[in-house]
Amino acid sequence: MNILLITLDQFRGDSLGCARHPLVKAPNLDRLAREGVRLAKHFSQSAPCGPGRASLYTGMYQMNHRVVANGTPLDARFDNLALAARRAGYLPTLFGYTDQAFDPRAASGPNDPRLRSYEEVLPGFDVGVHLPSGEPTAWIEWLRAKGYDVPDDAEAALMGEPDRPADVSMAAFLTERFLAWHADQTRPWFAHLSHLRPHPPYAAAGHFARMYEPADVPMPIPPPASPEPWHATMLSVPELQAPKDERTLRAMRAQYYGMISEVDAQLGRVWAALEASGQWENTFILVTADHGEYLGDHGLKQKAGYFEQSYHVLGLIRDPRGGVQGRVVDQYTENVDVMPTLCAAMGVPVPVQCDGHSLMPFVRGETPDGWRTAAHWEFDWRYVFVPGTDFSSAKARDLDRQNLAVLRRDDAAYVHFGDGRSLAFDLAADPSWRTPLNDPASVLGLAQEMLTWRATHLDRILTGTLIHEGVVGRKP
Repeated sequence: MNILLITLDQFRGDSLGCARHPLVKAPNLDRLAREGVRLAKHFSQSAPCGPGRASLYTGMYQMNHRVVANGTPLDARFDNLALAARRAGYLPTLFGYTDQAFDPRAASGPNDPRLRSYEEVLPGFDVGVHLPSGEPTAWIEWLRAKGYDVPDDAEAALMGEPDRPADVSMAAFLTERFLAWHADQTRPWFAHLSHLRPHPPYAAAGHFARMYEPADVPMPIPPPASPEPWHATMLSVPELQAPKDERTLRAMRAQYYGMISEVDAQLGRVWAALEASGQWENTFILVTADHGEYLGDHGLKQKAGYFEQSYHVLGLIRDPRGGVQGRVVDQYTENVDVMPTLCAAMGVPVPVQCDGHSLMPFVRGETPDGWRTAAHWEFDWRYVFVPGTDFSSAKARDLDRQNLAVLRRDDAAYVHFGDGRSLAFDLAADPSWRTPLNDPASVLGLAQEMLTWRATHLDRILTGTLIHEGVVGRKP
């Protein structure tokens, strides 16, 4: 059985036709939903990319893996899905990027090149092509070889995508490299196809930049007239401010949808290659994203903070070995479930470190007993202060208060800040997260539920093991 893990960076969970979006066209992802299962309430566990991917790749909540920023090293002692694939007999191969910073304790010295950027490759992966979003050198060189005048700056190169044909986009280049590799495989394979799009800059490739008329784009959820203090802080950050001009805002959203349709078209090429080679019925496919995108909701763009648009992502699974077709899973699922699911699909044990659970029962048409009744995510912004912090000072402990955690149920959401403050929203009355939940008993119940969640997901790698006339208990 082949394993294909696809990540589409910053892909909102509502931006699919099969999710009843009124405008977006992504027929190849919709096909996967028809032939497999769609996780309707699927959430990433943290943002931005590095933290979100750490949860995806290790199956661990941020409170355990402790990757809290782009640049926080992933502790080398942790297992991950690439290493699990190797135990299953695969040679897992990366096309794109994993955004996992190297553990500096294993560096050869201060000049170790792996310490130059956080966009290192997750341990365990062979590299088909490494295409870090901040330095997509291989794509730029490919464009230049085709006669295009492309700047060295990554964002500038991406901003030029609307002016070039879609068949020379970054997504097209990555797809070309994967298809060339795929054609040479003679044994079961594991590939991670990690696409940048629909991550900003908001500039779709070629004709996809003109696919959606801005006037047809639905408007986002507006911010309240008097946002609470932390929301107001987010609204003051230039990188997070959505355009205030309606025309510019609609244009931004139209480009985002164009990027979705463009990367979907590239996935269509992958589906076609799998069918042509006779491997469509022998390839397990899982598609998700590292985090979401505000896209103007609450007056914001990009990803940060506590609102669910930053964390609700797509989740699609197709298992040709008798998996159900067309099922929509309405239970809460999370990206910490991805590694256990892939382990189950490959037939290897799920590591003890994993906070998530295999989604294979849902894929088989079952509903597991005792499944979670809420989604959870975390956000940490200490990276703003780390460069100027005196770590010999007691005030360095203030960094540990620069975080929040969220528990999201159907009827309510609870946000707890590291300094003890909290917010609660009445989602039964208003699913847009703009109505406070003011009933003290209900808020207390949510806080207790979050405390229970944290207490039951502490590091367990050795906690089920005893040295007692030998080693007994759970194998670490």
